[in-house]
Amino acid sequence: MTTLDNILEEVKKANSIVILTHENPDGDAIGSSLAAYIGLKEINKDVEVIIPELPRVFSFLPCADEIKKEGTRENYDLAIALDCASLKMLNGWAHYFENAKAKVVIDHHSTNTMYGDHNFVNPDSPACAQVLISMFENFEINISQEMGTCILTGIITDTGGFQYSSVTPETFEFAAELLKRGVNVSDIYKRVMDTKSRANFELRKRTLDRMEFFEDGKIAFTYITMKDLEETNAEPGDHEGIVNEGRAIEGVEVSIFLRETEKGFKASLRSNDYLNVSDVCMIFGGGGHFHAAGCTIDTSLEQAKERILNQVKNNL
Repeated sequence: MTTLDNILEEVKKANSIVILTHENPDGDAIGSSLAAYIGLKEINKDVEVIIPELPRVFSFLPCADEIKKEGTRENYDLAIALDCASLKMLNGWAHYFENAKAKVVIDHHSTNTMYGDHNFVNPDSPACAQVLISMFENFEINISQEMGTCILTGIITDTGGFQYSSVTPETFEFAAELLKRGVNVSDIYKRVMDTKSRANFELRKRTLDRMEFFEDGKIAFTYITMKDLEETNAEPGDHEGIVNEGRAIEGVEVSIFLRETEKGFKASLRSNDYLNVSDVCMIFGGGGHFHAAGCTIDTSLEQAKERILNQVKNNL
């Protein structure tokens, strides 16, 4: 069984380190990646963080301008995958992970496939960023204000602003400690939870107009197409949060949001109480958490809608 000491040994041995995360990265993926980047820089490691598409909302994070779209070498001594449940979710840059001499996975998804040489996964943690706090403490790396800002961004986004049931007492203890260290909690919250781009606003309008309800109002369904993204001049990340519109409606247990991509329709699912949407998404090769999960269905809109709706209905 992998321990943090095992991971620390790999970090000490490595001269070159690459940090990777999942495709369509959210606040936890980006916050965790930048926190790890800053932390490893603190101990004088040669480290790169690769995120091909950075949503503009997270450009305020410390060291965001040092993120690379691709690596500067093909073979790293150590690759660290953060907040990513499977190798295939690393998408087009998975080869950096596979080519590395040593491979480490740090995550909080219960569906993690343990694809690293060393896997440190805590499914009880509400965010990967919270897992990193224990890692930094074990490594005796001081959590600076900059690192704390990245960590808290990950925690706030993956807990919906501390509102999900996955939040633990430790989450608030960590947040309080980071606040003491000068991290501006209210500013982070406003930036990542309360500020929407014009494109996001326009996309929300379209999805609300298209919202449909099934199974006596227990399922809310909506979608956007590539045409919608083009017409609203949407940038990476401008679709974030739309799936929660359906979940917020009284009587809805599951909200389904389909977004057209070059690979088919990306389905985002959110549930309120009893439905495990991760089980639904795993059928389509995806996964996630009990109340939040996703997958990709490479079919037409109507077929994707029918398939995901049928699966959700069967699990209600």
